[in-house]
Amino acid sequence: MNTAEVLRVFGLEPRETRIYLALLESGPASIRDIADRAGINRGTTHELLKRMQQKGVVSYFPKGKRRHFSAEPPSRLKELALNHQSQVLEAMDLLEEKVIPQLSHLRPVTGNADVHYYEGDDGIELVLKDILSTVSDQEERTYSVYSAKAIRKHLYRPFPNYTRQRVKLDIKVRVIAIGEGGEEAPLADRKWIDEKSSEDAGSYIAIYPPKVALISLSEGDLPTAVVIQSPTIANTHQTIFNTLWNSL
Repeated sequence: MNTAEVLRVFGLEPRETRIYLALLESGPASIRDIADRAGINRGTTHELLKRMQQKGVVSYFPKGKRRHFSAEPPSRLKELALNHQSQVLEAMDLLEEKVIPQLSHLRPVTGNADVHYYEGDDGIELVLKDILSTVSDQEERTYSVYSAKAIRKHLYRPFPNYTRQRVKLDIKVRVIAIGEGGEEAPLADRKWIDEKSSEDAGSYIAIYPPKVALISLSEGDLPTAVVIQSPTIANTHQTIFNTLWNSL
């Protein structure tokens, strides 16, 4: 992350960062001078300075008929970060205790499966994170996977430290590898199906009740995924997996 990206995480948008850096370099300055240095029109600069004053990163003092603004010391940015962290932690608590339960009640209750489609590396990263998030909330932190040879080298491309995160969360996985290969990993048990037809198998199926994720490659090695949330479907896949696992 560069400076602008770090400050954005803690509440300063890119134009505010440009203004803050311009003020650090110039010292106290009028709105016109700040706008010229930051390359932002005067009206927008004035509005941004008011927001930055509320955030505590700039202050002003009268000089004649004009206001001159100055940047607060960079150490003040740590206070901004700590305040942002406190707000995020409070929001996470409210999200868990109130917001998620309230929003969940808005969804209609039906017997149909809840199906979501994802595409590209960003989509696959969301699915992999969903596996970790869902399984980590369960009493028995274990899930099951069918892993085909053709997709293995593409699967963790968007999330290279996936296995490290899985182990950190103490999540176990049972893998039925279709075709040769597949690396051994901590907290992972692996068995193989060595079939000639495995060369045509190009998918990854994760079973983590109440969900099943099916990841495959489309033309140009573009990964796509379908996540099905259905206890009935997930439990059926789990039963089939367990039967096959015990027979290998």
